[in-house]
Amino acid sequence: MRNPEETVGKMIDKAKLSFIAYVDDQGFPITKAMLKPRERNGIKEIWFSTNTSSNKVKFFRDNPKASVYFVDRRFFRGASLIGTVEVLETAEAKERIWQTGDKMYYKKGVTDPDYCVLKFTAVKGRYYSNFKSEDFDI
Repeated sequence: MRNPEETVGKMIDKAKLSFIAYVDDQGFPITKAMLKPRERNGIKEIWFSTNTSSNKVKFFRDNPKASVYFVDRRFFRGASLIGTVEVLETAEAKERIWQTGDKMYYKKGVTDPDYCVLKFTAVKGRYYSNFKSEDFDI
């Protein structure tokens, strides 16, 4: 893969769904499906919306280590990014990624206390395609 940022970035942009993994209080990895990211800065920073009351938020507050995974089912390829998650509850962060229709999930709107932002910051990744995997730094 010549350009991880371009290749993985396109995969992220086309994804309808993504997966995020966190570590629970007993040290076990847990993977959850997520809606596609709301925003990204290259492949270094990826922003998601979620419920403040979710288990993943609870565990990210204790242990920020995470991975996100994107898959291109059509061509059977995928990318895993490893890094950390910050749970953001500031008005600025929440307004930044708020979208029309989000009120369906967060009844009180952008100020809903059960609405927060997950800012994932990647440090490295692994790409799979054509029966081969390769690691890359970010």
